[in-house]
Amino acid sequence: MCLMIMKRSIPSTFRGSITEGTNTKNFLKEIEQFFAKNVKTEASNTLMNLVTMRYKEKGNIREYIMEMSNLNGKLKELKLELSDDLLVHLILISLPAQFGQFVVSYNTQKDKWTLNELMSHLVQEEERLKRDKTESGHLASTSQDKKKKRAKGTAENVPKQKKT
Repeated sequence: MCLMIMKRSIPSTFRGSITEGTNTKNFLKEIEQFFAKNVKTEASNTLMNLVTMRYKEKGNIREYIMEMSNLNGKLKELKLELSDDLLVHLILISLPAQFGQFVVSYNTQKDKWTLNELMSHLVQEEERLKRDKTESGHLASTSQDKKKKRAKGTAENVPKQKKT
């Protein structure tokens, strides 16, 4: 009776692929096989996500590093462990060109940073870059204003020609 109720409650696409003469226990095992996770596929997808991640300037560098660390944690659960040194290098590789000077600075140092140290330094660097970007934007807008004033001033000083 339970088997009949279960068979009626599942989609017909599954019904055709399950053997007819099974009992309830075997029926549930066969259904479970349809939804079983493939550990290798999950590890491959997670690793691909980790390696192809790129930091986009919209957002927070701390959240980005935490997301990469989270993916590394998932890989550890799947028995595919990456060292913290490798994760630090993956993070540095994934940064945009604006962080180039920071990456060179890291590579010239003898000391290796932990993930937390890298995060702390990158947060400071991100704040510095945002501050510099704001200052350069302010300089650009003030220089544009000066150009407009000069152009307006020279146009007023030009003598008007009389019509004859």
